Amino acid sequence: MGNGKNKWKISFYRSSSTALKPERKNPPKEFLCPISGSLMADPVIVSSGQTFERLYFQVCMNLGFTPTLSDGSKPDFSTVIPNIAIKSTILNWCDAAAIERPQPPDLDSAEKLVRTLMASQVEKSQIENMKEDDKIAVSEKELLKGIAENPPVKFTHAATEVNRRPSHFYSSSEESVATKIPTTPLPLPLPLPLATRPSCYSSSSSSSEIVADETINPNSSEEEEIVVKLKSSQVFEQEEAVISLRKITRTREETRVSLCTPRLLSALRSLLISRYSAIQINAVAALVNLSLERMNKVKIVRSGIILPLIDVLKGRSTEAQEHAAGALFSLALDDDNKTAIGVLGALHPLLHTIRSESERARHDSALALYHLSLLQSNRSKLVKLGSVPALLAMAKAGDLASRALLILCNLAVCAEGRAALLDANAVECFVGMMRGNELDSEATRENCVVALYELSRKSLRFKGLAKEAGAAEVLRDVEQRGSDRAREKAKRMLKMMRRRDEKEEVDWEAVLESGAMSQTRRRLGCGINASGANSTEF
Repeated sequence: MGNGKNKWKISFYRSSSTALKPERKNPPKEFLCPISGSLMADPVIVSSGQTFERLYFQVCMNLGFTPTLSDGSKPDFSTVIPNIAIKSTILNWCDAAAIERPQPPDLDSAEKLVRTLMASQVEKSQIENMKEDDKIAVSEKELLKGIAENPPVKFTHAATEVNRRPSHFYSSSEESVATKIPTTPLPLPLPLPLATRPSCYSSSSSSSEIVADETINPNSSEEEEIVVKLKSSQVFEQEEAVISLRKITRTREETRVSLCTPRLLSALRSLLISRYSAIQINAVAALVNLSLERMNKVKIVRSGIILPLIDVLKGRSTEAQEHAAGALFSLALDDDNKTAIGVLGALHPLLHTIRSESERARHDSALALYHLSLLQSNRSKLVKLGSVPALLAMAKAGDLASRALLILCNLAVCAEGRAALLDANAVECFVGMMRGNELDSEATRENCVVALYELSRKSLRFKGLAKEAGAAEVLRDVEQRGSDRAREKAKRMLKMMRRRDEKEEVDWEAVLESGAMSQTRRRLGCGINASGANSTEF
């Protein structure tokens, strides 16, 4: 009888122990972060109800990225709170399953994973929304005919510039044959002739280009021969291929479209980060040549070439940086590329390169940032990256004042940009530049007026800052001697400032003359005494 009880007790204990264990070792789906697919160490719940690992949420917010989840929905990241309940459940599950508790992920690995997800999501979106059949192939002659009504464009091997001041902004949508209406057009002109080809592009050989014999047989498939050599395991064949590709895409413009195939771009992409300097420089330079054709710009970005270009921009080779900045500038001319370039993280390296020792790198980086900042999402990113103080310092220094002012004018269009500019004493900076005749051209002076005008709109702080900086005197001078457009902007600002001053004076004089203030005080005083509500006697 006793032995039977003991057996029953042992059997009962084992049954209870088994019941405490989870049925499976694999964690439930709700324990996993939708971005990383790993157990969450610090889960947070967002406005739309999903739960994420906190670090992945923060990285997405920093990069301005909203992932598409497995069910096709997009989370709302506007607010976030700790999900204590799910965290406690995860820890209990780990303890019961004898599994090590999850640790917070590493920041570098989190950023790398999110950037990879961004790249794949952008590529998928572009593949779905952009069909090759919708592209229109045009020759240079047809292109010139298509823009005959716009300011004339001179196509040369050195640089293409707008020959007269544009009466409004020109973005890549206005350079294409199928004209699009920008979603957030900038309302004011920036009358500075802008190059549409990178300064690093030249019809002459550079110092890094080795003059080699023509190795490509013009009667055979050029693409096939180049791709084979680009993919070769022999370094000398890779170098020979990128030099030949750079040469023929510079001297034979008609081959740029035919050679810009997914297969060639894939082979070229791997050589952009080659540890051999000559291969890297010539590969990036060849990419610049290919990017000059409008038909190639979107195709290049879709090939996944932006991330390697960013790596080149962060590298140590000055000449490779020049070409990388030129390629990003050329690709940013197309509106369909602006979002992808900004999302993939090119803004911060471009801001760094804008202070490079190389004049070419500075010039092309500034123009790339100008065209990218035509897009609202990129403006917000630039403000968050702290670009405003750096750009104001550049504008005051004079080296790239005109380019810096173009970017600042774009930033002043959005609310975040206006706030950052006002916080950084931009009003005093612009007024001081105009007063001290520190500007290199009338166009740059006009851009200062445009920036001030943008800051004056929808801002209650502008009037006080402008008065403190002595803006009225400078604006009156512009009103008398500036360009037509600058005079118009100055006149509007002065009228706005005078109207507010007069309104305040009239209001106060009316109050004093009518005795309304004393009447109001007496009325309030009677009310207080009668009611005794505010008396100190309790």
